[in-house]
Formats: sequence, structure tokens, C-alpha cells
Amino acid sequence: LAADCRETLNADRGAGGPAKIKAALEKALAAPAFVAETCGPQVQPGLYTLYTDPDLGFQVLAHINERAQISPPHDHGASWAVYGQALGHTDMIEYRRTDDRSDPTKAALAVVREYRLLPGQVGTYADGAIHSINYPEGSRFVRITGTNLDRITRDAFNLESGAIKRMTPQTAT
Repeated sequence: LAADCRETLNADRGAGGPAKIKAALEKALAAPAFVAETCGPQVQPGLYTLYTDPDLGFQVLAHINERAQISPPHDHGASWAVYGQALGHTDMIEYRRTDDRSDPTKAALAVVREYRLLPGQVGTYADGAIHSINYPEGSRFVRITGTNLDRITRDAFNLESGAIKRMTPQTAT
């Protein structure tokens, strides 16, 4: 998977790259050995960095979720993301901003699309795309990002108050 991503991004660092990475992740998730090794029942719950490319900076991470969680709407800042479901499911909601962006502390969001990722299915999110995820306990997925998210700023959005909060980066093990 890492080699496929590297080849893809060496050929297309633009908007077409993540779409091609989506196909590479779908291929990987169709391989039972890949799913078993990266997301199987022997993998303890946590967030794992599977690969960080030393030249291009993209990361491949495995999310092994013990507990159910609902994230607030958020973006990945100046990075794209590709989510691929390995086990269980993840409900995805995509949003767009409807405000005029004149207040940097507030935002109004509207739902654009809602769907469920099932094992083998992959979703792609462009730089700055706002989305939220909701998964049950035991859900496991692979996420590929264009860069290490610990190094960039990202925003979380409160749907009730409209408040924008600068997200504290999470650290993968």
C-alpha cells in the first residue's frame, strides 16, 4: 500500500492523487491478509502509524477503536485524507460552510452528504473538507493523510454554538 501511494504521489501531487490513492486503499482492503495484519483482532486498540513517507510526507494510519465515538465536524487543515473501512462501519457526514467567514471564531455549517462506509469501502476528503465520523465499538479503519496531521493546524466546529476551535493534534503510537 505504501509503495502504491508513493508511486501515485510521485506521478500526481495534485488533486488527482488522493483519488488514485483511494483505489490503492480499496485494493489493499480487498486483501484479507492486509486487513488481518493491520486491523485484525490481535491488534490492540489504539491509533498506529503504519508508515510515514520520508520524502513525500504522507502517512498511513490504522485506527483500532475499542469504544464507540462521534467526532465533531472537523477538517484536516491543509491536508487531504482517505478513509478506508476494514472492520465494522463508520458513518460519515460531509459539511460545507454557509457563513461569510467574516468572524474567525464562528461558522455556520450545512450537511452536504451522509453515508456509511462498510468494510472495503473508501471515502476521500480534499484539503480543508469538513466532515464528522461516527463509529460503533470495534470499528477499525485505515486512514491515509497527505501529511502528518500533528504538524498542521486543524479546526473543529460546534454545530450548536457555531464556535470554531483550533484542534489539538493527536499523536499516533
